[in-house]
Amino acid sequence: MGTLSGKVALVTGASRGIGAAIATRLAREGADVAITYAASPQRAEEVTRAVREAGGRALALRADAADPAAVQAAVDEVARALGRLDVLVNNAGIAIVESLEKFTLADFDRMVAINVRSAFAAAQAAARHLREGGRIVTIGSVNAERMPFAGGAVYAMTKAAIVGLTKGLARDLGPRGITVNNVQPGPIDTEMNPAQGDFAESLKRLMALPRYGQPADVASMVAYLVGPEAGFVTGASFTVDGGFLS
Repeated sequence: MGTLSGKVALVTGASRGIGAAIATRLAREGADVAITYAASPQRAEEVTRAVREAGGRALALRADAADPAAVQAAVDEVARALGRLDVLVNNAGIAIVESLEKFTLADFDRMVAINVRSAFAAAQAAARHLREGGRIVTIGSVNAERMPFAGGAVYAMTKAAIVGLTKGLARDLGPRGITVNNVQPGPIDTEMNPAQGDFAESLKRLMALPRYGQPADVASMVAYLVGPEAGFVTGASFTVDGGFLS
């Protein structure tokens, strides 16, 4: 019996990278796991297969995080199809890095829509289904607190917004026994941010541990926060960053 046996979790944007690692880790802890994806049904199927191999029920739903109606419909469908909802992990996100002079308002709006508005929309929908002991975790970024390169202002702003949203939602949902927390990864080896190359080397020089982390490192923190041992932890931000902020 895992720590999440009998629970149902939804991980948004989980067809690859950190989201996929979170989904499979929660399945290993005993949860039934649903994921959303935007563009790759084949990869989503790979994740759901891993969830089933871990012993859990699995569900993949196509939902563009930029569309709040689609996000909220996905949350409701998970609760309907799997019978309940106990855990929401807001993982969907994008990073657009561009100079101030070239950054378009369309890119600004898209990044806010996916990184911030979708997290709120999903949490609002999930709140209708979560019971006492429910958990919401959003994947933020250490860039909310430190942006060491040019071109990342808007990305940093969206992740800083998650810090405030987390604190506010913790107050809103605390009386119902629901916790809300924020996990802030540092450099993690994914397709979007590979551990090799000049950019990676420049980040490693900023860290106490001069290496990239793995998606499983983030998944471990999420598994703790959504488990029974974190019942008195809410409104907080946790860094998984190899000392990037130290």
